[in-house]
Order: sequence, then C-alpha cells, then structure tokens
Amino acid sequence: MADGPNEEIDVEALQEQLAAFSVEQFLVSAASTIASLAYAKLERRDFPEARKAIDALAALVPLLEGELADDLALALARLQVAYSDAVNP
Repeated sequence: MADGPNEEIDVEALQEQLAAFSVEQFLVSAASTIASLAYAKLERRDFPEARKAIDALAALVPLLEGELADDLALALARLQVAYSDAVNP
C-alpha cells in the first residue's frame, strides 16, 4: 500500500466507483452469492451455517425487484425446503 498522494487518488476512485454502482445490482449479487453458499453448506451438512445463509437470503429477497428477484425468491423457497428435509429426515 502506497502512502501519499497516490493513496488519496485510489480512495477517490473507489468512492466514485461505489457511487456509480447500483444498490440493486449489489443486493442481487450478494443474494446470489449467499444462495450459492447456502447450497454448499447444505451439501456439506453444515446446518448452522446453512441456516445463517438462508436467513440472510430471506432478509435480502424482499428488497429486490425484477425478474432476478423472482428467481432468488424461488431459490430461497427451495433452500428452505431442502434445509427442512435435511434436518428432519
């Protein structure tokens, strides 16, 4: 990490990039990643971590809009059923 004027330019560039980024895009990306993580945790039978990921996804889904929101809501429902089936065989 460089000290001095270059560091300030990097911070300013990062702030500009963040300001240009859509919150919706970020939420969809985060929700997709969390859904993938939840599936992976279920496959490994790491139920506490799977539950945490499913709960996080459930918190994000209502904030989403559009076609991808529908897809992520469906993924959430499937994860919830898979979790229930896995912990209650």
